Amino acid sequence: MAFRSPWSRRLSYSTLGFIVVLFVVSTLGRSGLHRAGFLETFMVTGVPLILASGSSLFIIRGYIITPDTLFIQRFFWHSRVDLTGLISFEIDPDAMSGSVRFGNGGLFCIAGFFHNDRLGNYRAYATDPRLAVVLRFPDKTVVVTPDNPEQFVAALKEIVGA
Repeated sequence: MAFRSPWSRRLSYSTLGFIVVLFVVSTLGRSGLHRAGFLETFMVTGVPLILASGSSLFIIRGYIITPDTLFIQRFFWHSRVDLTGLISFEIDPDAMSGSVRFGNGGLFCIAGFFHNDRLGNYRAYATDPRLAVVLRFPDKTVVVTPDNPEQFVAALKEIVGA
């Protein structure tokens, strides 16, 4: 079964804000580059473009559940979560609250390694924390944010077993 991964308002605003800042830096920087060399020009115009386009490749587009794997759809590839050993799964809109992040917290997605008191260490592949579904394994915890958490959990029950 396939599920989309909608963006929260916060993710939309933080991504837009980052792109605007990169555009402003690049535009203002170019105004002073009339005598700059290649390296200076590249740093002011090329690096912001590379950051924005490179980061956009990591957008989480959706999720696909198969009998043994959860695929996180990216632009040109899928990240994989092996469902073998899945102990439990639950909808928890507050799962990511109070988290410390070791990853991307709002540029095109919310992904990487996180920690909070409720979940401990966990891996997130998210776009809207209010839609969080927590998957618990013996050795890891994963948080995803499908467009319909109730159907996602029902699909997990059907495919993986209750």
